[in-house]
Amino acid sequence: MGGRAFGKAIMIAQNLGTGTHSDQAVGVAGAAYTVGLSGIWYQWIWLFTTPFYWLLAPVFRRLRMLTTADFFAVRYGRSYSIAYAVFCIYLFALWQGIAIKGTAETVAAIIGMPEWIVAATVGIAFTLYGVAGGLVAAAITDFVQGFLIVLLSFLVVPFGLIKVGGFAGMRHALPPHYFAVFSPDGGELSAFNVAMLVISGLAGIVVQPHMMAVTASGKTEMNCRVGWTYGNFVKRVCTIGWTLTGMLAASLFPGIAFHDREKVFGMAVTSLLPTGLIGLMTASLLATVMSTCSAFMVDGAALFTENIYRPIVGADKSDAHFLKIARISSVAITGLGFIIGSSMGSVINATVQFISILPFIGVAFWVGIIWPRATRTGAWASTIGSAAVFFITKWRGESNAWSSLYSILTGLGLIILVSLFTPKEPEENLLRVFGYMRVPVGQEELLPQGGVTDGA
Repeated sequence: MGGRAFGKAIMIAQNLGTGTHSDQAVGVAGAAYTVGLSGIWYQWIWLFTTPFYWLLAPVFRRLRMLTTADFFAVRYGRSYSIAYAVFCIYLFALWQGIAIKGTAETVAAIIGMPEWIVAATVGIAFTLYGVAGGLVAAAITDFVQGFLIVLLSFLVVPFGLIKVGGFAGMRHALPPHYFAVFSPDGGELSAFNVAMLVISGLAGIVVQPHMMAVTASGKTEMNCRVGWTYGNFVKRVCTIGWTLTGMLAASLFPGIAFHDREKVFGMAVTSLLPTGLIGLMTASLLATVMSTCSAFMVDGAALFTENIYRPIVGADKSDAHFLKIARISSVAITGLGFIIGSSMGSVINATVQFISILPFIGVAFWVGIIWPRATRTGAWASTIGSAAVFFITKWRGESNAWSSLYSILTGLGLIILVSLFTPKEPEENLLRVFGYMRVPVGQEELLPQGGVTDGA
């Protein structure tokens, strides 16, 4: 947690670097190529969650916990915490797969090399330096490359506008629906589909495995608020550049098949940027995905070792033993990520998938910090019930948006109903959560006023 000593600038940069990946630019540009301006919603769904970052940052900091798994262990018991850790390992592998898929598609389009060779090269490279202890190097690289990819994303736009004849030329080249905020009803990004992505994103953002550490490491609550809110707001601005890149590609390279749309970002780079900037963009894309995936790999290995392996096997093993387990698990997580990346249909499909499944556990987190009466049995019922409803309704032919709505309502209803008819959680556990949430970090002398008798 960096000693909870980061200033506003570092917090903004950390949140920007952690939340900005090359695959996001690839996915948004590809969507904008086929649906126009509404493609921006694949990342702007987080726009409406941004105000909640301002409210949640102090909550995360006051909990004084290192990971969200630690919160679940106190709030709903060790078994739920272990289940969450398993879920997060799948998320880390999925995110690795998305990042590898998006970058491999783009770099392959730029340099003309088969996609699988790019993906394999990237995977081997970040696995080697990640296992060797490259977390610090990965974090620094991610920090620098996050800014570089933002800059280069916008660099494509002026070159494209010049070639297409400005915004007037783009309007002339594209049909009117390309400039609509939403797709027509029944379309890929209709108002209802976007609304459900927004709601799912808000319900699930709190249980993304890295959130507790990233948002609670500021020196003050204001630093945490500014870092999480403004760091992510910068990304919202960047998304405009990615969308314009896709629309410019639609103006300049019409007729690309739907299943190849995520290659247009690389095509735009190759066709619009000067040679020197093409090389810089390629290097930036590769460095970004390697640093991002290395961080995911090491974080996932730590989560497995500390929240799954250690509680089950016991803490009597040596540090060398746990280090060996962490390294083995990091390679296994990367292997799973590579398999997922090789088999996924598209970056956008995988992005929608992870947004849709996060509320299975996210609902329990929200209720758990708002309603003391929520119980571990209610949390289990909510998670299992909402997941079952989502996948059953999808199997029966419902759209992702309607399945998400049914799932979230089921999860919310179950945790309330089941909690009312099951025993309350131990009072000391509730005080560890709600008592601490009332007291800012650094004012621990006020904890007894909230009923807490032990120190921070």
